Amino acid sequence: LARLADQVAAYFVPAVIGVAVLTFIGWLMFGPPPTLTHALINFVAVLIVACPCALGLATPTSVMVGIGKGAELGVLIRGGEALERARHLTTVVLDKTGTLTKGEPTVGAVVPLSEGWTEDSVLAVAAATERTSEHPVGEAVVRYARNRNLPVEEASEFEALPGKGIRATLGERRVYLGNTKLLRHARIPVTHAAQEMAGRLESAGMTPMYLAADGHDSAPGRKHSSGTIVGMLAVTDAPKDNALAVIATLRRMGLDIIMMTGDSQRTAKAIANQLKIDHTLAEVLPDQKAQEVRKLQDAGKIVAMVGDGINDAPALAQADVGLAIGTGTDVAMEAGDVTLIRGDLRGIVAAIALSLATTRNIKQNLFAAFIYNTLLIPAAAIGLLNPIWAAAAMALSSVSVVSNALRLRRFNAPVALVPDN
Repeated sequence: LARLADQVAAYFVPAVIGVAVLTFIGWLMFGPPPTLTHALINFVAVLIVACPCALGLATPTSVMVGIGKGAELGVLIRGGEALERARHLTTVVLDKTGTLTKGEPTVGAVVPLSEGWTEDSVLAVAAATERTSEHPVGEAVVRYARNRNLPVEEASEFEALPGKGIRATLGERRVYLGNTKLLRHARIPVTHAAQEMAGRLESAGMTPMYLAADGHDSAPGRKHSSGTIVGMLAVTDAPKDNALAVIATLRRMGLDIIMMTGDSQRTAKAIANQLKIDHTLAEVLPDQKAQEVRKLQDAGKIVAMVGDGINDAPALAQADVGLAIGTGTDVAMEAGDVTLIRGDLRGIVAAIALSLATTRNIKQNLFAAFIYNTLLIPAAAIGLLNPIWAAAAMALSSVSVVSNALRLRRFNAPVALVPDN
């Protein structure tokens, strides 16, 4: 919109100078005596009243007020470009963990799947494996084990495999904790019993993790020839309090909502059903998130990406508008165009609605500036406006544009219309 005003000004200024010259010549040739005085007065009046101050103020003033209002609402917008792009959005992609959910996973189930293993032994080994992990899921497992007064040993040779899980050594035992991708990587077969249990946990909206031991029998301490699944843990992460209201509001605004997660299809579907999200992108590895956003863009979508983690940063940078959760990582906030300072999802609605309101305000300002010049330049040219009143009218037009921009301070995000349920 600023470039549009610049383009108009490029033609407007020469046109006004031409009108002023013609006014001078016309009054000089056909005006009443003293002709030179009338010609000069009307020539100056045209130049003064045509000053494009209002045109220059129309866009930056509204953008400045809009960004300031966003900051009041907890939405930090980097600049006018992000504010303008947000009004064109057709699709909003939301990361699940830490964005749609609270990012505070808890252990929902512990299931032994091998003879000689109990819930406590499965949990104790899993906690020992996760002890040095900084991932929220690992912290949840360790915390749950300590709450049950179980000893948490320290594993060695800890290795995190992004998108798969972790492996470590516990005593003489090589232990794996993660999803089916990790088991395939370690060439550990998934039993029918484990598949059935995983299906039940996923249908309940939990994320199952397989605990497997490599080089030992199902009972602790005895050797065998291949790795085996000895148990499962399932973690759950509750949706944020206002997630359902925000999604309902975004849908009412005509946007397509997509949830993106590394969870299985079944778990993703269960969470999506809770939040009334129609489309999901499941089993997406961390390095594939930006690719998924690019696919949507290649299909003609204008995409906003909402995320909070390091793994979300490439997708935030790839999206047309990246919205970073302010309670997440610094890398995500650096990559995003907009930061939701309080981590409140209602900031998504506020950012989009503020973009629409700011753009509408800019158009009103541009229209007012054009109408002002359209009406008063002819009036000055035919002698109905002397330079003093032309100067007053010019100042009044600038004041009107600034006053209209200040109306954005009364902006309220529409999410308040939706109850939190």
